[in-house]
Amino acid sequence: MPQGQPTKVKKRKKSVIKRAQQARQRAEVNRANRTRVRSLIRRLRTAIGAKDATAAGNLLHVTMSAIDRALTKGVLHENTANRYKSRLSLAYNALRGAKS
Repeated sequence: MPQGQPTKVKKRKKSVIKRAQQARQRAEVNRANRTRVRSLIRRLRTAIGAKDATAAGNLLHVTMSAIDRALTKGVLHENTANRYKSRLSLAYNALRGAKS
């Protein structure tokens, strides 16, 4: 369902209404987790782009933890999480290697 679209409830059964409410709550939690991960990734990429190794080093652990948390909660697919982690660590290691 597109973002921001309310879940439509056609039947007025208690169980259907409850399921729709649960779906709305889960979607809200998932959106918050996904937003948290993406904003952390954006901040890390900005630090790497600015060649700020200390800021990138501080953000790297936090970002990896957020990606792992999103993976365990089912917000991200396992391959997607691994791809994000791999690319971010490669970029950070390249930055660190250039500084040495």
